[in-house]
Amino acid sequence: MSENEKILNEEEYTPELIELEDEDGNTVNFEIIDGMEFEGSNYFALIPYTEDEDAETEDDEFVILKETEKDGESYLATIDSDEEYDRIGKAFLERFSMIFDGEEEE
Repeated sequence: MSENEKILNEEEYTPELIELEDEDGNTVNFEIIDGMEFEGSNYFALIPYTEDEDAETEDDEFVILKETEKDGESYLATIDSDEEYDRIGKAFLERFSMIFDGEEEE
């Protein structure tokens, strides 16, 4: 094992988590997997978070939320426009594809 591999194995990954409330008032934990500025707004891709690594999750499903400001405070909101959601979703998928394709080549 190279020194770099040893260092990477010793570092512990800490996910960036956020608690969100669903329509029923339940609190759900999400991991922020990416964020980007797109067409003048900030968007974040999130996946449901569980500490149980064996729990079944849909690898290809993620939620996109838009950073919005109200009364001087920033918060994440759902995207009401299907067209806007489709555009940013496509941008995230292209970005993920570039990231993962790049890792496979190394």
